Parts: sequence; structure tokens; C-alpha cells
Amino acid sequence: MKAELKLFDFSQKIDYKNEILAGLTVAMTMMPESLSFAILGGFPPLVGLYAAFIMGLVTSVFGGRPGLVSGGAGATVVVLIALMKSHGIDYVFATVALAGVIQMLIGVFKLGKFISLVPRPVMYGFVNGLAIIIFMAQLEQFKTVVNGNTVWLSGQPLIMMAGLVALTIAIVLVFPRFTKAVPPSLAAIIVVFILVLGFSLHTKTVGDIAAVSGGFPPFHVPHVPFNMNTLEIIFPYALIMAGVGLTEGLLTLNLVDEMTATRGNSNRECIAQGSANILNGFFFGMGGCPMIAQTLVNLSAGARARLSGIIASLTILMIILFGAPVIERLPMAALTGVMIMVAISTFEWVSFKIINKMPRQDVFVGMLVALITVWLHNLALAVLIGVIISALVFAWESAKRIRARKYIDDHGVKHYEIYGPLFFGSVATFHEKFDVLNDPAEVIIDFKDSRVADMSGIEALSKLTGRYKQAGKKLILKHLSNDSILMLKNAGDVIQVNIMETAIGNNSTVDE
Repeated sequence: MKAELKLFDFSQKIDYKNEILAGLTVAMTMMPESLSFAILGGFPPLVGLYAAFIMGLVTSVFGGRPGLVSGGAGATVVVLIALMKSHGIDYVFATVALAGVIQMLIGVFKLGKFISLVPRPVMYGFVNGLAIIIFMAQLEQFKTVVNGNTVWLSGQPLIMMAGLVALTIAIVLVFPRFTKAVPPSLAAIIVVFILVLGFSLHTKTVGDIAAVSGGFPPFHVPHVPFNMNTLEIIFPYALIMAGVGLTEGLLTLNLVDEMTATRGNSNRECIAQGSANILNGFFFGMGGCPMIAQTLVNLSAGARARLSGIIASLTILMIILFGAPVIERLPMAALTGVMIMVAISTFEWVSFKIINKMPRQDVFVGMLVALITVWLHNLALAVLIGVIISALVFAWESAKRIRARKYIDDHGVKHYEIYGPLFFGSVATFHEKFDVLNDPAEVIIDFKDSRVADMSGIEALSKLTGRYKQAGKKLILKHLSNDSILMLKNAGDVIQVNIMETAIGNNSTVDE
């Protein structure tokens, strides 16, 4: 029997040993991903570590539930790649801060539930596109600059890079068969690191890309013009980043709820995530959201309180302050191998299994979102187009469902029983159901199995009323839902109709 969900008991006894060990393990798994995602986005590596520290600390203390781990995630980084290339890092920081504001407002007004309106095919396309982008970005590590031109590696450097990447992937795949006490990605990085140092192998390192030494995250106001033009540039990215971050976060929160038989607070998580992203925008971080992999590592290590997330964040800060000389010597091949495995695990392979069972329009939407994500590296545009197309498809399918069952009773009154919603997409079909010229003097439209959904539906009734009035006939509406009646009353200046609540019935025919 499934355990009943209950609000998390914050007063329960904390196992400090488990919390500390889990926090250290999470930090070691989050660090390479934060560095890799920062490099993927074209940011300085230190920006990724700052994001991991800020996101992790704020959400661990103030987030929607214990056990949830946040950091600089690939899902949010991909949203910012196009903006980074076109406008630079200060616009990225401004976008991250604005995304945080949007997330906070969603939490304050308790709108987190609307994140679920993003259709599943769009999420499949987004995740698969994200995985492909992460994988393709790793190919850049197999290139070098010669005389100002970027060329592919060849000869000994190529063999060295490919061999170390293959070794990293092999360790990640095989290591869990021996022990799960140490995360396989961390074990792979350590083994490759020791191998490169022990044999003095010449290969690209993190230090060859950028320095990661630094102090406490510095306060930094983004150097962007504070005008409408800037808002027009950053708002679409901020909106999609906020939505993607909250979607990832609330999905992860629900997963932890199921695993621990407790219930988190989604609105509180939205506020905490937004606060952390605002701080990221002003303290040199690339922003982020809850990370499913690190959260699962945290829970599997026995963490059930907020302490583990705090320990993980403070560990990353210590690495920034004192561990830069070591981090800068990490082989890029190790990080590349880890990110290739992240791409493989990120891809929704189940989408191939169910593709034959999905409606064709859902398959089209998913593939389109993935293609736009990969082709333009613009997740904001891809998700927006996917949501719009899904909404239009839904409207079209709903419009086709409107039906009219017609009959004339013993009193000579003609009845139209309407099935399906009356809204902007179905008004044309709705009008086709009525034969105003040949109908008797009194007509009743029964909305028992229908409802007036929007202003277009009201306008359709208004026009229909006008047509019957012009023909000298009486039109009565029957069994309107309460919200439909309220809409009609509010639109009293637009439409005047009779509303009847009693039923009349007899033999009938159905018009399909």
C-alpha cells in the first residue's frame, strides 16, 4: 500500500553523519557538471561554480522541501547560449535576475501549478534537444586553434583526447558494478586526473580555457542599458528560463515527494528558486534550478534534512577559495566524458518506445521543438513555438467535437442539444448547425453538455439571436452552466437572450 503523503516534519532528528557525507558527495558530483555547463554556455568556469554555491545554499535553506539539490543546470544554461553569443555576459546576468523575479512572482501568487500546462511533447522535444546540444558541444573539445583558425585535432593530441574520453565513459559505466559508495562521474574524474598527472600526459585542462581561482562571489550590477529595448531583448529568455527552471524544479520536487512519502511546498520552492536566481544575476552566477541527478545522489546517501545541501554549497565555496590550483589542472577529457554521459542520460529514450502510440501532431511538435533547439540553439523560441502549436492543435481538435442533436417536441418547439465547448475555434461549426429560415416560431438551445467558454462564444450567440429575431422567431437558452450564465450577464450590453431551466423532450435526430 502506497504511503500517505504528509507535510515534511522539520523537527525530526537529523543524522549529522549522513547529512555531512551526502553533502560532500553532492558537491563532488555537482562541481564537474557546473564547470562543464559553464563552458557549454560560453561563460567563465567560475560563473558555473558561483551558481552552484548560490543556488545550492539559498534553496537548501529556504526551498520547498529538504533533500532537494539546486545548482547551475544544463536546462537553464541552454536557454542562455544564444543570448550570450549575441549580447554578452552582462545581458545574461540581467536575464537571470529577471527570471528570478518572474519565479518569485509565480510563487507569491501561487501560480506554480500552471507550469504543468507545458505539454508533454514539448518537454520531450526540449529534453531531447538539450541532450543533443550537450553532446554536440563536447565535440568542440576535439578542436584547437592554429594560427587564429579553429581546426580539428589530429595525430597524437587526437588519440590522447579520444582515449581519455573513452576511459572516462568506461569508468562511469563500469564503476557502479563494484560500488555505489562513490559517484561514478567523480571516480572517473579522479582516475583520469591521477593518470594524467602520474604519466605527465599532455592534454587540454580547465586552466587552458580559463582561470577558476576567485574569492567570495563579487557584487556586480549588470552593465546593460535600463530601457525598454533591453527589456525586449532579455524578457523572452527570462520568461523561458523561469518556466524551464520551475518545470524542472517542480518535477524534481514531485519525484522526491514520492520517494520519501512526504509533501513539499511548490510555491515556497518557486520563491526560493527565484531569490537564488536574483542573487545569481547580481553576484556573477549563471543561475540554475533543482538538479535531478544530484538530488537522487543526495537521497541515496541517506540525506533527509536541509543540512546536506548547505554542506554541499559551502564545500563548493571552499573549492573556489582554496582549490583553484587543483581544479585548473583537471583534464578537459574527463569533463567531456562526464558530459557525454550526462547527454546520454538526459535524452528521453522512452520517447522512441511510445512514438507509435502518440498522436501524429504530438510527434510533430516534439520533433519540431527538438530541431529548433538544436538548429538555432534557442530554447526560448523552441518552447514558445511548441506551446503555441500545441495550443492551436488542441483548439482545432476541440472545435471539431461540437455536435447538435435536433428534434421537434409535441408542442412544435424545435430543440438543439449542443455537445462540446462553444469557443473561438468552434463558432463557425456552431452556426452551421442551425436552420433559421425553416425552424418553427420557437427554438430552444440546450447547453446541458456544453458551455460558453469565451467572448467569441457570446458573440456567436448574439449573432444567432439576431438572426432568429430578424426572422420573427423566439430563441431560448437552456441548462447553461453557472459560469456561462455569469459570462452572459456580464455581456448584457452585447446580447439579449432568454434563459429557461425546464426540460422538454421527444423523439430526436443527431446531426454529426
